[in-house]
Amino acid sequence: MISKADQLFLNKKGISAEQVAEQLRTFKTGFPFLKIEDAATIGKGILNADTAEIENYLNVWDNYCKAGNAILKFVPASGAASRMFKDLFSFLSAEYDVPTTDFEKNFFANIEKFAFYSDLDASCIKNNSCTIKELVANGDYKAVVFNLLDFTGMNYGSLPKGLLKFHTYDCDTRTSAEEHFVEGALYAATDGVVRLHFTVSSNHKELFEELVAERKDYYEQLFGVKYDITFSEQKQCTDTIAVDADNAPFRENGALVFRPGGHGALIENLNDIDADVIFIKNIDNVVPDRLKPDTVTYKKLLAGILVDRQKRAFEYLKMLDAGNVAPEQLEEMKLFLQNDLQCINPAVEAMDNEALVAYLRKKFDRPMRVCGMVKNVGEPGGGPFLAYNQDGTVSLQILESSQIDMNNESAKSMFENGTHFNPVDLVCAVKNYKGEKFNLPEFVDVNTGFISHKSKNGRELKAMELPGLWNGAMSDWNTIFVEVPLVTFNPVKTVNDLLREVHQ
Repeated sequence: MISKADQLFLNKKGISAEQVAEQLRTFKTGFPFLKIEDAATIGKGILNADTAEIENYLNVWDNYCKAGNAILKFVPASGAASRMFKDLFSFLSAEYDVPTTDFEKNFFANIEKFAFYSDLDASCIKNNSCTIKELVANGDYKAVVFNLLDFTGMNYGSLPKGLLKFHTYDCDTRTSAEEHFVEGALYAATDGVVRLHFTVSSNHKELFEELVAERKDYYEQLFGVKYDITFSEQKQCTDTIAVDADNAPFRENGALVFRPGGHGALIENLNDIDADVIFIKNIDNVVPDRLKPDTVTYKKLLAGILVDRQKRAFEYLKMLDAGNVAPEQLEEMKLFLQNDLQCINPAVEAMDNEALVAYLRKKFDRPMRVCGMVKNVGEPGGGPFLAYNQDGTVSLQILESSQIDMNNESAKSMFENGTHFNPVDLVCAVKNYKGEKFNLPEFVDVNTGFISHKSKNGRELKAMELPGLWNGAMSDWNTIFVEVPLVTFNPVKTVNDLLREVHQ
C-alpha cells in the first residue's frame, strides 16, 4: 500500500509507515466512547472559592511571581478567521445585493463600531474611490464586504484571529494578540519579563513578527516590562492521513493526503516550552481594559491554586522518595489525592503499604493543571466530567460530546444536564519536584481522538483529529476544576460578536 514515493513523502513529514498503518486501523475500528461517572458540579469536582480563599490564592500567586519562577503564556493562534466571516462570505455569493438577513443588517447598521472601521474605510477609498458611507448610500454593500475580506483589501477573510483588530480605545485600536500582550503584563510577569508564546501557521508567522516589531516597545513602556515573545508552528509529524468512504488512503494526483491533527497536535509545541507554569487561553477570548480586572483576578486564582496544590504534591513526593512514611502520613496523602486532586480509586483501600506508596508516587508525579469552568449557557463544546481511566481510577476530564455515547441514556443525560462548560482557561505545571520537565506526550490517552467527515475538491473524505490539547492530550494529568464567572469568557466566533457590549 505504501509506495517508494509515499515513503519519501512520509520521511519528509517525519511520519512512519507504522503510524499510518495504526491510523488506518483506527479509521476502521473507530475510537471508543469514554465511560463517565457523572458531570462535574460544584462540590462534586468543581471548586467554588469564597472571598477569603480568593484573597489567599492571589497572595500565593503574587509571591510565586516574586520568587522569580519561570512563567509563560501559551496562546494557540494558528487558525484562520475565515469562519468568523462565514455569513459575510455567504452575502458576497448571494443573489441579492442589499443586507437581507438579520446578521447582514446588524453588521451594516453598526459598522462604525468595529475597531477595524477606519482601516476598512481607507481600503474602500483606495480601491473604490468612495468611503464606506458613500458605497452604502449607493447600495454597493458588497464592495464594502469585499474590501474587508479579499486580499486586495484588508484580507480579513484569510488572516488569523490574532491579527484582527478587536477593540477600540481613545487613541488606539488593538488586535486580539495585543490584548494577550496586556494580559501577560497583568498576571504573568516575573522579574519584569513577560514571556508569551503563540502557535501560528507558517503563512502568518511573518505577519505576527511584524506586529511584535511594531507594537512591542509601546507595551513595554506602557507596563514597565520587557517582552520575550516566541512563535512555533504545528509540526508536520502530527498530521494525520485522510481516507475515503471505504477507509482506504485518500489520494490526490496519486499522492497521499494528510490533514492537520487539530489542536491536540499542540501538545508537541507545549512540550518544547521550558517554563515552570504555563497559562493557556484561546486567542479570541479577550476583553477591553475596562473588563480586565475580573480576568486578571481569576487567572491569578487558578494559578495560586495550582502552585499551592503542586507544593503539597512535591512535599509528599519527597517524603515518599525518602522512605519510611508513617501510616498516618500515607492516609493524609491518600485523602489529598482523592479530595484535592479528585483522583478516586476504590482499590486503594485494599492495598498494602508498599503498593500504596507506589500508587501514590505514580499519581503525584504527573503534570498538573487547574482549569476554569463557567456556568453552562448553551455554548457548543466540551464540559467537565468525572470519567473512568484505563487503570480503573476515576478523575476529572474535559470531554467533548463526540467522546460520549449518546445512545446510552444515562451518559446522554449526564452530558445534557451538566452545569458547567469548558472556556479553555488553563494554568499548567509541567515540571517534577526536581525541576525536570515531564515528557508531555507520555500522558496522552491516544484512544480519545475522533473522526470527522470533510470534503476536498468535491470529494468526501474522513479526517482524524488527535486527542484534544485540553481533552485527551492531558488525560493523565492531575486536574482541578474551579468555577470562574461568565464575564471571563467572551469568545469571538463571528464578526458580529465584536458588537457585543463586552467588546465595545
